[in-house]
Amino acid sequence: MTWQLRPEDLPDLARGAALLGTGGGGDPHIGRLMVEAAMREYGPVTVLDPDEVADDAFVVPTAMMGAPTVMVEKIPRGDEAVRALRTLETHLGRRADATMPIECGGINSMIPLVVAATAGLPVVDADGMGRAFPELQMETFGVYGVPGSPMVVSGDHGETVTIDTGPDNERMEWLARGAAIRMGGAALIAEYAMSGADVKRTAIPRTLSLGLAVGRALREAREQLRDPISALTEVLAPTLYSHLRVLFAGKVADVERRTVDGFARGKARFVSFDGTSTLRTEFQNETLVAEVDGVVRCIVPDLICVLEAESGEPITTETLRYGQRVVVIGISTPEIMRTPEALAVFGPSCFGLTEEFRPVEDAVPVP
Repeated sequence: MTWQLRPEDLPDLARGAALLGTGGGGDPHIGRLMVEAAMREYGPVTVLDPDEVADDAFVVPTAMMGAPTVMVEKIPRGDEAVRALRTLETHLGRRADATMPIECGGINSMIPLVVAATAGLPVVDADGMGRAFPELQMETFGVYGVPGSPMVVSGDHGETVTIDTGPDNERMEWLARGAAIRMGGAALIAEYAMSGADVKRTAIPRTLSLGLAVGRALREAREQLRDPISALTEVLAPTLYSHLRVLFAGKVADVERRTVDGFARGKARFVSFDGTSTLRTEFQNETLVAEVDGVVRCIVPDLICVLEAESGEPITTETLRYGQRVVVIGISTPEIMRTPEALAVFGPSCFGLTEEFRPVEDAVPVP
């Protein structure tokens, strides 16, 4: 069902987007402030249910790309994403009927809302990652036949770069990453232009609604002094993300983090509260693998989320720091992201990991 997103919804959506971003996807707080400013000027945003998008509608997703660590100090100017959209429309000779997220995590749940408010477009309640991933070819859109290019990369000095690599989405990522690095490490993009029929066929549905529900559940649990993990389990159970498992509880003992090649890469080590167990994670913008005492408990594309222990507030990879008290959870991804075709594009081997994918609900049975 089509609905209206209003400024009062944004704190919950930002919180839920941070969780679904699995530690990456960019700072949703910055994105929230950008959307609030756009809504104050242009009004609320219409969110379209994917089933209600016309088959012949022209949908152009918009997003940010780059290292989340860069966004801590270099926030967007504000008009880059709309410029990317307009430049791509001119290149293709067609105006967009709607925009859509490419991923449902972090700032990239927010950028399409800025575009929608500013350009007077609706935004589709769906995305192409079902979480956040670090590279542009890692989209269910591409897995199931929608080319990412032509695409436009837009910087904060008014410059744009149009990239057309035909069906080669990996080369598109490589060229766009170079452009984003030279634009300061982060840029705004428009890509994966598609029909409404392709949205229904390739996108993960209702992930904006999911982010809003997740963020609301965490807030209400805190207000009601309830366990945030129980609240999350309840809200996820009837969705495509139906399995939640607690992987670890303890403190951050060490974080190794660096910004290289346009990504935030690193590792983190956590120690249980009683000092008897250790969790190790690796991340490339997003957390990719969680290993407890040498045994992999959750691995990409399933979600690995680090939460503040008492409040359940999500912690991003760029804000992890020594001494934080955390609970780490794993969440199952939708089946569309677990097919052999999908795992060939964003499974463990695509990140240089040697472990095979194993669903989190199998790796961590219900106690």
